[in-house]
Amino acid sequence: DHDEMSALAISPAGLALASPLRVTGDKSTAGRVALRVAPRPGRSSAKRAVVVTSAVATGTVATPSGDATPSQKYYSGMNGKALSAEEKQFPTMAEVLNKIPKHCFVKDTAKSLMYAAISTAITVGLGLAAFAYIPMTLAYLPAWIAYAFVAGTASTGCWVVAHECGHGAFSDDRAIQDTVGYILHSLLLVPYFSWQRSHAVHHSRTNHVTEGETHVPARVNTPDSDVVFKLRDVLGEGPFTALNLVGVFLLGWPIYLLTGASGGPVRGATNHFNPNAGDQGKHALFPGKWRGKVWQSDVGVVATIGALAAWAVSAGSVWPVAALYLGPYLVCNFWLVLYTWLQHTDVDVPHFEGDQWNLVKGAFMTIDRPYGSIYDFLHHRIGSTHVAHHINHTIPHYHAKEATEALKEAFPDLYLYDPTPIVTATWRVGSKCIAVYKRGNEWVFTDERMPDAKPLIA
Repeated sequence: DHDEMSALAISPAGLALASPLRVTGDKSTAGRVALRVAPRPGRSSAKRAVVVTSAVATGTVATPSGDATPSQKYYSGMNGKALSAEEKQFPTMAEVLNKIPKHCFVKDTAKSLMYAAISTAITVGLGLAAFAYIPMTLAYLPAWIAYAFVAGTASTGCWVVAHECGHGAFSDDRAIQDTVGYILHSLLLVPYFSWQRSHAVHHSRTNHVTEGETHVPARVNTPDSDVVFKLRDVLGEGPFTALNLVGVFLLGWPIYLLTGASGGPVRGATNHFNPNAGDQGKHALFPGKWRGKVWQSDVGVVATIGALAAWAVSAGSVWPVAALYLGPYLVCNFWLVLYTWLQHTDVDVPHFEGDQWNLVKGAFMTIDRPYGSIYDFLHHRIGSTHVAHHINHTIPHYHAKEATEALKEAFPDLYLYDPTPIVTATWRVGSKCIAVYKRGNEWVFTDERMPDAKPLIA
């Protein structure tokens, strides 16, 4: 009743436990949390089963020994499944791959070309229809915004196909593979070979707190996190989260390409268009032959920019380029950042360093999420089968669902899936995943300053 549950606050964002409640019970992988709430004096005990997509807990948690230890403050729909990784037995990569059907690794060039053609045809078709039927006037701005979202969403499918080419999952014919990938990524202003290399580093160091590449979290007691905490204090949590999401979705991708923002601190400020930027030693992002490949990638991007400029000149205005290309381009970037952010970040998914990190553990820190059938079709299941993709990036997307089911069956204690609706999960990540601090052998997220936390010395 209300009195017995008075210390329990439930909101659309999740479940909040007010200190100093002691919580006992178990957490299942289905998103249910069984809670026993200590009643007020004179009241009978009560059990409540609550279905949550996010939880907030402060105070203490009863350990098996009865000792009180600091609790995990926030939980996603995974309910802390990824935490305490050192207590789990991780298989070798060979053992993991052995559980995936062999045919899942077979690439079909014709099928891959078909999917590339489908994504390209949808994107180009939408552009031609908009050019033919939507007047280029301010009165039709709502229609152009709608077009940008739909066409940008469709063009993300082209991005994913090029991503698959970069991984060697498109075809056994490297010439076909790199030609398709180079063209599609260049048209989307992505330096194909540069990104191919940096993304391979990302896969080789997933959830490594110093050597990771992309979406590597800031650490407490560093200038980067201090600035973010101060901004949050000034704005308040709601406005800060909104600004954070807009900034990341609008500027995150180009800033990463130009400066290496959110890349691993060991590499410094990198640049996907200039191989001379960043660390040039052991942790160089573009060593050896990759230096030349960066310049090759620049040619494709510059050619696309030149074509867009020529289009604007011939049209006598930049507005056709902005309406037909720039709008969808920004939406495509939004999807790219959304997928990569949510695939590797949540309040109860840790990062590691040193001997506590290994390839299999990092891969199993990847998160699958429910994007729905339409987006799964348009984006070739990039968000709902990403765990399998990190286990082996040469699995074609049309085999990834079967590979995912095999992993779920073979490793139910390791496979991560968060059923939280995407909008809710995005807000949670944008508001709560500010920085990481070291707790035991794991680096975990916090939304609070922690002056006593041990800073990491890279």
